[in-house]
Amino acid sequence: MPARNTFSTYGSVTKAFHWLTALLIFSAFPLGYFANELAHHIQSPDFDGAQSTLARAALLFSLHKTVGVAVFFTALLRILWAVTQEKPGLLHPDNRPEALAAETVHWALYISLVAVPLSGWIHHAATTGFAPILWPFGQSLPFVPKSDAVAALFGGLHEILIWALAVALALHIAGALKHHVIDRDSTLRRMLPGSGQMPEPPAQHHSPLPAFAAIAGFVAILGAGTLLGLTEDHSDRVSTQAAEAPSEATVATAPASSGGWTVEEGTLSISILQMGSEVTGQFADWSAVIDFEDPAAPGPAGEVDVTIAIPSLSLGSVTDQAMGADYFDSATYPTARFKAMIEKTADGYQATGPLTIRDQSVALTLPFDLTLDGDRASMSGRTTVNRLDFNIGQGTQDEGTLAFAVEIAVELTAKQNK
Repeated sequence: MPARNTFSTYGSVTKAFHWLTALLIFSAFPLGYFANELAHHIQSPDFDGAQSTLARAALLFSLHKTVGVAVFFTALLRILWAVTQEKPGLLHPDNRPEALAAETVHWALYISLVAVPLSGWIHHAATTGFAPILWPFGQSLPFVPKSDAVAALFGGLHEILIWALAVALALHIAGALKHHVIDRDSTLRRMLPGSGQMPEPPAQHHSPLPAFAAIAGFVAILGAGTLLGLTEDHSDRVSTQAAEAPSEATVATAPASSGGWTVEEGTLSISILQMGSEVTGQFADWSAVIDFEDPAAPGPAGEVDVTIAIPSLSLGSVTDQAMGADYFDSATYPTARFKAMIEKTADGYQATGPLTIRDQSVALTLPFDLTLDGDRASMSGRTTVNRLDFNIGQGTQDEGTLAFAVEIAVELTAKQNK
């Protein structure tokens, strides 16, 4: 069997690409379907919090994404190979409506085989959450920010493009079966392995009209998908609290007393490894009351009292899960608190005191860098805690699923009260 196409049949390379693509597509569809079904179950009131269900959903999503990326690269290679090859002629070019439909569907398949996995990949890259792509090349994409808006937009596009792919695939299969069963010609057989000598198609000219028709159809689909992504309630990706939270931290004004400081802006974030992928989120609502005087030598420098609204945490696609009873249990314990003494050390500063989350208080030391400029101060610090110390995720004792260590990072700028 020749490797290259001829006017009468497809070469072995094209056939290999064709059947590999089919195998990948028919793997991706059920993986995505069952993963979504599990996701809806997890978000329902009937979900019992079973870690085996969460792990199974994560695995299905990871497999679906991994197969999708494989479809994307296979499709690109297939298209690059196709443009270097002679295109086998249609066996019935005189049937103009059928020929136009067949070539339009062929172009639609090529476009959707690239657009569907790419839209899903962009959605994944823009989302902070679990279920990583199972490969060693990272989870991000160039020029794609971590953004709920970008994730929602491309999530909507991905959903509608999947339907476009399904329709194009169904029409393609129906056409092949029609040729094989009704017309009894060699259209399907020339794509099968070892198909032997094929009849020579009649002379014909390939019109650009099918390509333009397919592109026009996908422009319409992208418009509808954009509208869907902008208007659909993506509650399975971002919690209501996170969607409605202000973009910057809400900070309380410290008492106007000697040494008192008012926080003007800041961020309070956490990060943890889940299924080998880093998940990062921010609290949108927190307050800090600071009393600080910079001593000339190492020693006591003041105190700080931080109150955090737990439901204001935005943690991407796992926000709702994090608010659940086995994790932060925000319905029962809506606030966390860190009340600490500030100390100047030989090489910087630190705040030491109890951090209270849920019903647990654990001693915590937060080292931080401080820059003073008159009545202005900029602070940046980070530390690590063990989630199990606060009874967070006690049902998940496997660090491969959810790491024990949680990194806390805080940055703020403050102005001294006069």
